[in-house]
Amino acid sequence: MKALASIIALLACLPVAAFDTVRFDAFDGIDITADVYLANEDPQTPFIVLLHQAGYSRGEYREIAPKLVALGYNCLAVDLRSGSGVRNVINETAREATESGKAPTYLDAVTDILDAIYYARDHYARGSVILWGSSYSASLALKMAADRPRLVQGVVAFSPGEYFYNLGKPSNWISESARKLEMPVFIASARSEERLWHLIYQDMYSEDKVAFIPEHGGEHGSRALWEDSPGHEAYWQAVTAFLEKNFPTRPEKK
Repeated sequence: MKALASIIALLACLPVAAFDTVRFDAFDGIDITADVYLANEDPQTPFIVLLHQAGYSRGEYREIAPKLVALGYNCLAVDLRSGSGVRNVINETAREATESGKAPTYLDAVTDILDAIYYARDHYARGSVILWGSSYSASLALKMAADRPRLVQGVVAFSPGEYFYNLGKPSNWISESARKLEMPVFIASARSEERLWHLIYQDMYSEDKVAFIPEHGGEHGSRALWEDSPGHEAYWQAVTAFLEKNFPTRPEKK
């Protein structure tokens, strides 16, 4: 625990990591915009695909991704077509979808997630891919990983839940898929949100599942890791421990 605490303290002092903004096509011709953050160019480096929460953009990870890079992970922060913007970063995918006459919902982001995974695989990742979601995209990350287990090797889900009933999906749509998960899974949320994902987590088959809720309060989605979010250090300790155990970036010394 002392080692993890030292890591978290170091991360708080890091400068902003460089990134490249890329664009790639979705199946329907909409350009998906994303930011690539590379710790190194080794294709075996664990690769994290970062997905934002409702109303947000890839800007949700402008503070988070550099810290993941410092831990040794390569990352792709994706603009999903359901969103708007955050931290002065406009959601370019959502803007293009709207300008093309579409009215995207949470469910329409599924194709963007799939295309982002394929893009990461085609250009950067030959090793483990971890799908990281926030709020509604955390739920979609769990479902996609369960339904397509060969595409990703792990899931990080901040504040998932059964958010799709009003879009015509069953009230157990996520948990029905998630129970098939056998890969490592990390779930975290604000304390008041545990009820939203408790059954999803409880029914999950994976023996490598971890749940974290703070002792008090907390934040919704990945913004729990922002430095201005109370208790962000505890979230960082929990998710760092999960990643380092299941997807180490440094080979163990023999």
